[in-house]
Amino acid sequence: MRHRIVRTKEATLAAGSEYIVPGEPRDNKGKWKALFKNDNPIWLEIGSGKGQFLTGLAKLHPEINFLACEGLDDVYVRIVEKCLADNINNLLIIPCFMDHATEFFEDGELDKVFINFCDPWPKKRHIKRRLTNRDKLTEYCKVLGEEKLIQFKTDNDPLFEFTLEEIEALGLEMLEMTRDLAKSPYEEKNIHTEYEDKFSGFGKSINYVVIKTKNIFDKV
Repeated sequence: MRHRIVRTKEATLAAGSEYIVPGEPRDNKGKWKALFKNDNPIWLEIGSGKGQFLTGLAKLHPEINFLACEGLDDVYVRIVEKCLADNINNLLIIPCFMDHATEFFEDGELDKVFINFCDPWPKKRHIKRRLTNRDKLTEYCKVLGEEKLIQFKTDNDPLFEFTLEEIEALGLEMLEMTRDLAKSPYEEKNIHTEYEDKFSGFGKSINYVVIKTKNIFDKV
């Protein structure tokens, strides 16, 4: 999806610089709670887009620390705008793309991971790039530890079916699952992304699953 250039980007990023993780984000591996200056749980969204979803969660859960991972400054500047407008103080932006979660986090450092409307990478030769392939799911389990949660939403039906197969192959437990989130019991607690609002408006059903983690590290 193409993104418009934000003409006020530099001024906004300067005004909200406290929301952006400085330096090399990987250097904070094992030290993220120190960066937040508290001992609260950490929830990560990989590919946060313009931040409607995660800023909504951050406002609902001041007792949680939130990390928004987004590599495009013309996109994450919108997260900064939302944080400034709502005076959010429990969210930081990792300003880069995250290929391997284990490069950024120690084992068990996170408490929940969200993956919303990621690139489906439909060609078979790109399976390793899909954020829900078994290797990446195993990495999420590693940085989360056991008995934690991974939440995934997508409008792409083939990617969802692929993801369910990967979950089954790893023996992970699905706590919640639906192929039509808007018509499910889970919609009541659902916070929409910008992308979700757009495609739900077109009548496209949204796939959703929540997975409980366990020790599957030896399967990689």
